Amino acid sequence: MLLGMTRRAGFTLIEVLTTITIMVILLTLSVVTLSVYQANSRDEERKTDVATIAAQLEDFYQTDQQISPNTFTNGTYPSTTAMNSEANIKTSLPDLDPRALRDPATPTTSSVSLIVASSASTPTLASLNSGKTYIYQPLDASNALCTTVSQECVKFNLYYTLETDATIKTITSKHQ
Repeated sequence: MLLGMTRRAGFTLIEVLTTITIMVILLTLSVVTLSVYQANSRDEERKTDVATIAAQLEDFYQTDQQISPNTFTNGTYPSTTAMNSEANIKTSLPDLDPRALRDPATPTTSSVSLIVASSASTPTLASLNSGKTYIYQPLDASNALCTTVSQECVKFNLYYTLETDATIKTITSKHQ
């Protein structure tokens, strides 16, 4: 060993900065991957929720429904009036799991994510994403929105948006 030169143990500043940079890059990749995974998971839950709601609506169509004290009907779907509140939804679709009515992005809210359409036109992306909603649109034979119980709602559309690519998806009734 040369005189006056001592060897120190430890890391240089460059080595420490390189290690920190690599750790930050790996952490960033992990967070991004986790976010994508969570969004995909919520999209799968949305698909399941809407498929469950559609199955319950098809059951409603097949079952005799009492629309007044002495009047029963089948072969129709619930009108907007029959689906305009959580209580009415529970009455119309009694076997529906209440968790299917809430969007997975906001599962702890007390409000229902299933809302009724306000027109017979296709909802916009903005209306679907405001509050992360599912939109139920019952239609009569002339494609007019069914707003009263006395109307014959012979088909429906259910709309929802995927979080990952913001596309509007539609499930239509079996009896279109």
